[in-house]
Amino acid sequence: MRIFSFVVPFARLGLALAVLCAAGSAGAKPNVIFIMADDLGYTDLGCFGSRYYETPHIDRLATQGLRMTNHHHHQNCTPTRAALMSGQYSARTGVYTVGGIDRFNWSTRPLRPVENVTNLPLDRVLLPQALKAAGYATGMFGKWHLGQQGEYHPGRRGFDEAIVSMGAHFDFETSPKVEYPKGQYLADFLTDRAVDFIRRHRDRPFFLYLPHFGVHSPHHAKPELVARFKDKPGVGGHRSPVYAAMIASVDESVGRIMALLDELKLADNTVLVFTSDNGGVGGYQRAGVSKANEITDNAPLRSGKGSLYEGGTRVPFIVRWPGVIPPASAFDRPTIHVDLYPTLVELGGGRLPAAQVFDGVSLAPAWRNPAATLPREAIFQHFPGYLGAGEGSWRTTPVSVIHAGDWKLMEFLEDRRLELYNLRDDVGETTNLATAQPERARELHARLVAWRQAIGAPMPTANEGGPAAPAARKGKGRKKAKEKD
Repeated sequence: MRIFSFVVPFARLGLALAVLCAAGSAGAKPNVIFIMADDLGYTDLGCFGSRYYETPHIDRLATQGLRMTNHHHHQNCTPTRAALMSGQYSARTGVYTVGGIDRFNWSTRPLRPVENVTNLPLDRVLLPQALKAAGYATGMFGKWHLGQQGEYHPGRRGFDEAIVSMGAHFDFETSPKVEYPKGQYLADFLTDRAVDFIRRHRDRPFFLYLPHFGVHSPHHAKPELVARFKDKPGVGGHRSPVYAAMIASVDESVGRIMALLDELKLADNTVLVFTSDNGGVGGYQRAGVSKANEITDNAPLRSGKGSLYEGGTRVPFIVRWPGVIPPASAFDRPTIHVDLYPTLVELGGGRLPAAQVFDGVSLAPAWRNPAATLPREAIFQHFPGYLGAGEGSWRTTPVSVIHAGDWKLMEFLEDRRLELYNLRDDVGETTNLATAQPERARELHARLVAWRQAIGAPMPTANEGGPAAPAARKGKGRKKAKEKD
């Protein structure tokens, strides 16, 4: 088997990467393993509330580590991955969603979306580059979705070894091409590659990024796991045997990684993270998005993937580091994807590139002490586009969000409507308090506007008769896409 491997010339990365090469710190550096499921909802794990899906290995991980119960990613996959790898909000990278703006027919809407960047810009120093400069071996196996070809491939962006695959769970394609047993399930294939990487790099610090394609559509699972759930009664919106079997495969993957770390006696010196890239595909009917298909439910959260309500952005997050992170602990203050880059670089004894702006803060103090506070007052999201859910139905329209403590304010950009929620009292976002608490709404809105101005967030413009999306005119669009985000 040949694995994609490239040496990146320092000249291409400029002064920023040269600064990184001076990184390092005394003492043992922890290994870092970052496992990310695809489209796994907030309550799709036993340790986050499901009474139907079975996740014994991930549940055990939670008892051994910290659950971050108020952690947020983007509303769909590509912008989350861009934020994780760059440490920057979408307003800086231009990566807001999947594909171009004409994936959905916005021609009848009042605004024209901001153009979307589909390949993460090459002038950013990515997380694996920062950790590689700090002395880490770096490997990535799974879904990249930030540019698949040439210089955008992860093997050219800081990963010593990289195999990309997405789009199918059986009979899948890989980049570079790798042979595998006929009928193998993708989650098992990726885990095999991850296990091999860990074994080969056990004697030096390593960073392993394992972004599964599971549990993304198409919803296909191993027959023996589907059979396990076939006669099990559903609970609430959790009821699909096939989806349950897909979750079980991801759980098996986590269990294999945990068992290997124990076998190699690496667990105590490994930071092990498990999370999802966005909310689950469900909760739409409850949210009034009647034409959207759903496979799960994020209740009590509102809506699901593609929405900037909590069901679309709040994700399960678990981190374990024995002897450092208190077991069976939880942290409930708002955190977000851009925090992971500075956190992992700090833990790895590296340095952030001086020429690159970072929007997050290190979570290391909170991981060590869940009673700690973070040095910021709010987190933000900005989505200047549209995500459809069927003809004439939308998972979201253009919106900006500020989340400060218990309070969340959303500004919907078509009509400047404000929605204000107290998430501690109303995590389901059922009661808009913007009218009842106008002063708080004004104050949060002013902070949101100031943030957009400071970051230079592009805003959608008036729709002056823009053309309908070509795919929509032909009656195709999302169905034709290899991945339906």
